[in-house]
Amino acid sequence: MKILLLPFSWVYHFVVFLRHLFFDIGLLRIHSFDLPIIGVGNLSVGGTGKTPHIEYLIRLLKQDFRIATLSRGYGRSTKGFILAGAETKAGIIGDEPRQFSLKFPEVSVAVDEDRVHGVSTLLKSDPTPELILLDDAFQHRYIKAGLNLLLTDYHQLYTEDYLLPAGRLRDSKAAARRADIIIVTKTPNVFSPFIAEDLRSRLKPLPHQRLFFSFIKYGNFEPLRQSESVFVPKSVSSILLVTGIANPYPLKEFLLSKCTELLELAYPDHHIYSEKDFHHIVNTFESIIGKNKLIITTEKDAVRFRDSDYFRIIEKLPVFYVPIEVGFHKNQGYTIDEMINDYVRKNSRNH
Repeated sequence: MKILLLPFSWVYHFVVFLRHLFFDIGLLRIHSFDLPIIGVGNLSVGGTGKTPHIEYLIRLLKQDFRIATLSRGYGRSTKGFILAGAETKAGIIGDEPRQFSLKFPEVSVAVDEDRVHGVSTLLKSDPTPELILLDDAFQHRYIKAGLNLLLTDYHQLYTEDYLLPAGRLRDSKAAARRADIIIVTKTPNVFSPFIAEDLRSRLKPLPHQRLFFSFIKYGNFEPLRQSESVFVPKSVSSILLVTGIANPYPLKEFLLSKCTELLELAYPDHHIYSEKDFHHIVNTFESIIGKNKLIITTEKDAVRFRDSDYFRIIEKLPVFYVPIEVGFHKNQGYTIDEMINDYVRKNSRNH
């Protein structure tokens, strides 16, 4: 199938090549702004872990800088610039910005499909941000980010993938040259120098690029009904995993160690759950034989669950989500924290 689709990938590659060429020769304008801007993105169609990496940057920098995040707001029903408030739901700004807003109320969370307009509007807001994190912005060359972070999945490196439709890449591999930091995500928790060297040889970072390796840290199961005390049984016989994300496989591997039976309802990435979907979840859960059974979902799905008009259908069931963070494997020399902090401080208006 990949061989049959390759001619279409070549056409796609030509279009991508022309777009980058127009930026490089100035036919398409690149805008610069007088504050630190960090872009986080990938070359594939999703599933590399951008959201927890944005959250990692927020935790790293929020004590010293006023931070704003700017996303397109994928899947929202609105258009234009919107600054999230405490009650702004996922349907208005998208599930990932909604998650940022709920977890970090001190951060300005904005969405705008026109990133240049979004940054310009944020700079007129009060308080004015001292740092902007661009979510999923590696392809958005209309803005010149001062530091570009490129993420690639450990199980599917961009160097070993193909452009759409033969593969999952939405941008050419040559675009990786613009990255300042390359992060291999979802690596094993037990990580040897031999694995690091193997990945380095396959990715072949350029002299100006730093290569780091991150892994997922899973938290305890958290109930969706925050107002009630819900306890996880000591032994769980069955878990029904409900996801609407691009790559649920790491979570599935984690949950297999927590139960004797794992069932899955997998929906498309950023799926908006309908009344029919919730009834299907209920019926599937009730068909599972046994008492010690749970429904587990992701943080991102939990946001969409709570904001749905149909959440009442499942709110009496034992529904939990698994919070995640990312950690970085230690490597010799410059750490990613040092590199990020150095860039922001050197380019801060208050420096």
